[in-house]
Amino acid sequence: MQTTIRPKWAQKSQSMQDYYDQYWGVPVHDDRQLFEMLSLEIFEAGLNWALVWQRRRALEAAFDQFDCQRLALLTEQGITDLLASPTIIRNRDKIIAIVQNARLVTKINSAGQSLDDYLWALVGHQVLPSPVPLDEPLPLKTRVSTNVAQQMKADGFRRVGPATAMSLMAAVGMIDVKHLQK
Repeated sequence: MQTTIRPKWAQKSQSMQDYYDQYWGVPVHDDRQLFEMLSLEIFEAGLNWALVWQRRRALEAAFDQFDCQRLALLTEQGITDLLASPTIIRNRDKIIAIVQNARLVTKINSAGQSLDDYLWALVGHQVLPSPVPLDEPLPLKTRVSTNVAQQMKADGFRRVGPATAMSLMAAVGMIDVKHLQK
């Protein structure tokens, strides 16, 4: 019988428990889902994950289901319209970063590479071991997340620092964050 051992943050609400059980740490290879998680992690900076996850459906609707092709076409008026929406996190710099990241992903796709290939190549196409035991909180950043963030920035991604990269890597299963469950 498998017992789920959840970190403290995943025990704070039913929503966080569901996120932990169904999403967090599960390897993701779908480009749309990867872009959504990257965008949500960008929104999280300076906020808390519970708030971002609570607004996920509104953000999906506002950002065309995180479809990079459609987001890449967003105009300045579209950004202004998003900033007027009371249902999303309204941070102009983050919204612009997500739109510019969508444009970059479309360029990556035009060059014949998927976002999945791009991101997973940053970790050698393998799930990395957790840097800490399950009962300890993940560090805000590691050497690997720093390297991933530096490469993403060098390639043109915006608002992806070491902490955002670390959160993304854990969220999409690039780090084995559930390694000690029995």
